[in-house]
Amino acid sequence: MLFGKTLLITGIASGIGAQTALVAASLGAEIVGVDVKAPPATVPGAFIEADLSDPAAAAAIAARLPARLDALCNVAGISGVAGAAKTLAVNFYGLRALSEALAPRIREGGAIVNVASIAGYGWRANLERTKHLVGVQGFPDTAALVREFALTEQDGYPVSKEALLLWTQRAAHQPLFRGRGIRVNAVSPGPVTTPIYGEFRALFGDARVDDDITRVGRPGTAPDIAPAIAFLCSDGARWINGANVPVDGGLEASVNASVLGF
Repeated sequence: MLFGKTLLITGIASGIGAQTALVAASLGAEIVGVDVKAPPATVPGAFIEADLSDPAAAAAIAARLPARLDALCNVAGISGVAGAAKTLAVNFYGLRALSEALAPRIREGGAIVNVASIAGYGWRANLERTKHLVGVQGFPDTAALVREFALTEQDGYPVSKEALLLWTQRAAHQPLFRGRGIRVNAVSPGPVTTPIYGEFRALFGDARVDDDITRVGRPGTAPDIAPAIAFLCSDGARWINGANVPVDGGLEASVNASVLGF
């Protein structure tokens, strides 16, 4: 399904990023990975060490890449325990900067896949704030944004994912991407047993996480999420653009039933 394609995968050292690399390689892709630390030897592909919270990271990564990519998988993300400013920088602004920097290298008809989250569900309820955060150009001072919107440290993760979901829909129709036929989509997992699973419990509390798991029967795993990312990178998804795919065991459907009362 991905034979002959070259994929850049951020967050490749562990969790969903590492599993996506394994799945994509098994489907014939060449892999280039980005992370703040090197992946284990079992994860295939070339590796670039970079921290997406650094405003200079996107340009530095682009300078080390092959001339042509077929897809960018924006998997890297942090839980929020590092604070709201850092979380916004990594989970949204760093991701967006990398996507924009790499757009000229992604072949026409290629793809960008963003890993969002069910935690971004509230973007509609918080639309004005989300529109403002997405509308900020370049790589802003995220600490200033945290102060402007009086965000708590616990707000960083959901707010970053709200911004990512809205930007995914906007980017799908922006000339930088649409002009080259680059599809921009997202997947939104629920609770997933990655290495930062314990941090989510610490951040959101056991009651919230356990309720989400009870709704769907079990937490997700990286092998549950990676195939959906690989599919959205493939030509089989050529008519999917600006979409958010909830890969969550039915959690979003359950939350919709509760919120909307059906």
